[in-house]
Amino acid sequence: MTIRLAKIMMTAMLAAFAGVVTFDNLADYGSNYRFVQHVLSMDTTFAHNALLDRATTNPVWWQLSYGLIIAGEFMTCLLLVAGSVVLWRKRHASGARFNHAKGCVVAGFAVGFLVWFFGFMVIGGEWFAMWQSKIWNGQQAAFRFYVAITGVLVFVNQRDEDLLS
Repeated sequence: MTIRLAKIMMTAMLAAFAGVVTFDNLADYGSNYRFVQHVLSMDTTFAHNALLDRATTNPVWWQLSYGLIIAGEFMTCLLLVAGSVVLWRKRHASGARFNHAKGCVVAGFAVGFLVWFFGFMVIGGEWFAMWQSKIWNGQQAAFRFYVAITGVLVFVNQRDEDLLS
C-alpha cells in the first residue's frame, strides 16, 4: 500500500505544481507574456544570427502561443488531479485494476512533457533560439519540470501487484 500511496501523492504534488504555474501565469499575465514576446521576437538572441527569419513580432502569435502554454499547463493539472482521484479510489483494488486506472495520470504527464519539453526546449529553446538569450531563457526551469514529470511517470507506471491481505 505504501508504494500506491506514494504514487498517488507524487501525482497529486505534480498536479498542484501545474495548478500553481497555471494560476501564476494568469495572475501575473503580463510578466510571462513578456517572456513569450521576447522569445518569439528573438530580440535578445545573438545579433545577426542566421535563424532570425524565424522570429515573429506579431502580437496575435504571442497571445496564441501564451494561451497554448497556459492551456497545456491547465490540462496537465486537470488530468493529474483526475488521475490522482481515480488512483485514490482504486488504491485497494487488484493490481490489474490499479494499473488500468493510470490512464489519466499517464495522459497528464504526457501533456506536461509536451508543454515543458516540446514547447520550451524544442520550440522555444531550439526553433526560436531561446538558448542564446541571457535574459529570456527558460530552459533550465523547463528541464527541472520535465525531468520531475518523467521521473514520477516512470515510478507511477511500474506495474502494481495485488495487495497482500
